[in-house]
Amino acid sequence: MPQFRPPTHRQWRPRSRLASLTRGKHVLVAIALCLTIFYLVSRSGGTSESTLLERHMNSGPPRYPIKVVKSSVDWGNIEYRHPPPTNLAQLPKPPRKGKGNLPRVQHKFKKESAAARATREARRDAVLRLTKKCWDSYRRYAWMQDALLPLSKGGTQQFSGWAATLVDSLDTLWIMGLRDEFDEAVAAVAEIDFGSSTSPLVNIFETNIRYLGGLMAAYDLSGRGVLLQKAVELGDLIYGGFNTMDRMPVDNINFEAAKEGTGLLMEPHVVSASPGTLTLELTRLSQMTGDPKYYDAITGIVDLFYRGQNQTAVPGLFPMFVSMAHLDVTAGNTFTLGGCADSLYEYFPKMHALLLGGHAQIATLTRGFLDAAKRNLFFRPMVPDSTSPEADILISGNLNFDPDGNSRLDPETEHLTCFIGGTFALAGRLFQNEQDVAVGARLARGCVYAYRAFPTGMMPERLNMYRPHLPKGFTTAKDPRYILRPEAIESVFYLWRITGDMEWQEAAWDMFQAVARGTATETGSAAVLDVTEDKPNLPLDDYMESFWIAETLKYFYLVFSSPDLISLDKYVLNTEAHPFLLPQT
Repeated sequence: MPQFRPPTHRQWRPRSRLASLTRGKHVLVAIALCLTIFYLVSRSGGTSESTLLERHMNSGPPRYPIKVVKSSVDWGNIEYRHPPPTNLAQLPKPPRKGKGNLPRVQHKFKKESAAARATREARRDAVLRLTKKCWDSYRRYAWMQDALLPLSKGGTQQFSGWAATLVDSLDTLWIMGLRDEFDEAVAAVAEIDFGSSTSPLVNIFETNIRYLGGLMAAYDLSGRGVLLQKAVELGDLIYGGFNTMDRMPVDNINFEAAKEGTGLLMEPHVVSASPGTLTLELTRLSQMTGDPKYYDAITGIVDLFYRGQNQTAVPGLFPMFVSMAHLDVTAGNTFTLGGCADSLYEYFPKMHALLLGGHAQIATLTRGFLDAAKRNLFFRPMVPDSTSPEADILISGNLNFDPDGNSRLDPETEHLTCFIGGTFALAGRLFQNEQDVAVGARLARGCVYAYRAFPTGMMPERLNMYRPHLPKGFTTAKDPRYILRPEAIESVFYLWRITGDMEWQEAAWDMFQAVARGTATETGSAAVLDVTEDKPNLPLDDYMESFWIAETLKYFYLVFSSPDLISLDKYVLNTEAHPFLLPQT
């Protein structure tokens, strides 16, 4: 696979316009112009991040030459054993024309004081510095590999060898104004060969959320045509994952079988999040390209979950494992919003937003899961300071059924489950139910509480808490790691943008200081093996997941940026925090 190699130094890059003004009078003119601009900006209170974003989108050609290498397999021209239907489902139309298809989601923020702005921007810049450090280390030690090994200063392949961290980080670089780094990364993306894989099996879920989501979001932000071109190449590969008898997706695409179009082997059972988390990206790809085939592919998934929603042991919710091979999303005894199921539910309200409220089944799925989760999964744990406002929290547990059909709530939760606060708040606004916004706040506050409760200021990967009928406190930290996960700050971001309450910015700053300190290495950040003991040097794992830059640091940055940057009324973010533009009506 041809690979773009970064330069060892930066002197060769085109010189700036100001640097080319070598004559004295031109320098004076340029200085005067800069002083004038500085004066005007300072008088106007500064330039918002949204204005900077617009300037980036119209700031001229990329600084790096683009050499597009078409993938060695033309996934769009594979002859399938199980071809798609001739009459493809079309994207639904919004329920009414013009503006107002969706209610306002984001809080109407008032102008902040100079002191508040200075504090916010200082915090934002701290996030930027850490992101830059991590990206520079990836660029130096793991370029074009999937992930950085921050302790051994190397790289590793994890997801087919298509530079997962690079693709996953594209929109973060753009949002943070790292234009030079973005341009260099785009030039490298242009040479990725999606016809060659380091693994014989391509995981459809991870490929979809990290790679396809990353490419499309970066295209939505920058308008760079090469990103859409590569997104279509990859989208056609994912589309090939539906080459099965019932046109349902496999969990892992056999790369060689997919090339031949001979049909794929369906797994007997898969986690429910795997098929359920293909909907947003493939819908957006149809919106971008005008080709309905991608959206058509996911309509079967939506219809299957819709028909089964009230046939499960917990009507409204789906079991952790489902069977695409047997078209069964109802049989199962474990129900959770955590790992294996999380983004299935996350995508219900986000699909509602992306389709501008134009899909009745999606609306029903969303409302059904919200009501069922409130009735069956959420509990208020016993905590020592139960009378304080900060302790007005909810935790999402797991519901298990025994062979006799008796249910038991397991008060175990995961960091992965922390997304649910933001999802409830978002759905509450989309469906104009402020009670659900309040429930989302209590859920997000529960994860913030877990961060603050441990001596390192970081929440463990998995823990248990007492329900009210037992003594106060935590019972276990079954998995004491912090692996750079974003879900807690994700919910804090949504609650900040939706409510405007300052408690969320303060919580975000506490969390950022803790994770930045606890994960710090010479080359960036590494996962922590045990957050339950406060030691001078925490034990670290030699790994930096691509979602650290793509999600965690991006959410921290957005909390401390102008609310106009990636507004929740203009974008919907996928489960990897990649922002997709809402279509214009």
